Amino acid sequence: METKTAQLLDGKALGLKIHEQLSTKIAQLKSKVGRTPGLAVLMVGDNPASAAYVRNKERACTKVGITSFNRHFPTETSFNELQEVIHNLNSDERVDGILVQLPLPPHLDAVALLHQIAPEKDVDGLHPLNLGKLLRGEPGLRSCTPAGVMRLLQEYSISLEGKQAVVLGRSILVGKPMSMMLLAANATVTMAHSRTQNLQDITKNADILVSAVGIPQLITAQMVKEGAVVVDVGINRITDENGKSRLIGDVRFDEVATVADYLTPVPGGIGPMTVAMLLENTVSSYQLTANS
Repeated sequence: METKTAQLLDGKALGLKIHEQLSTKIAQLKSKVGRTPGLAVLMVGDNPASAAYVRNKERACTKVGITSFNRHFPTETSFNELQEVIHNLNSDERVDGILVQLPLPPHLDAVALLHQIAPEKDVDGLHPLNLGKLLRGEPGLRSCTPAGVMRLLQEYSISLEGKQAVVLGRSILVGKPMSMMLLAANATVTMAHSRTQNLQDITKNADILVSAVGIPQLITAQMVKEGAVVVDVGINRITDENGKSRLIGDVRFDEVATVADYLTPVPGGIGPMTVAMLLENTVSSYQLTANS
């Protein structure tokens, strides 16, 4: 009997398609606005993973025609210094989006810093005003990773209405906004997390399973319903016995691929979609300038 294998949800291919669409849109709007869109990514310290993400974002910006106003600060930078930089960027007409690259060094209050960003420039969708709009179902800037998951499911015409969706992880970055977006698409949503008991009983019922807990290979084939859609948001860097570093997800890919109907790879699944949504949010803010 032939072994079943899940269809890949290719975030890399869709990300490139979105880049092309944004590039066209920017070219059309540029003459009306009189400038290109601008994105400022603020990074504090020398976290290697953060540095890699910032480089990816910078490359993607260049590709679609967004100007980068990136700033890299030493680890010991104070809250007041960063607050002043954010306030200046809020009033800088060349900048449509501001993003603070997380995690921040321990002495900085990330939440208080995110509150300083003007809601209309909050391209990470993490300002309380934007999260409140999501909760109320009003238009606004949406958190990039869950928005990327939704767009990927839409691209593959995966119906969510009436489906049982399970979200693993309850972060403000992914888990909570993800649940709200699935709920808005008429899925029935269960949230699970590190304190959840009998996790397998819950995940086994999921038509749509989204894992965003950051535990390498937590999800086994036994935890997945036959024919489910499995979205792996986890990005875990591990080092093998030869000292080589590679990225793996929360899902045991080869194993789960024999049970699920659809599955995202890591890397190449949700990562590129997060960047694409960040650029889309920046262009949305830019478009508001064009329409004002």
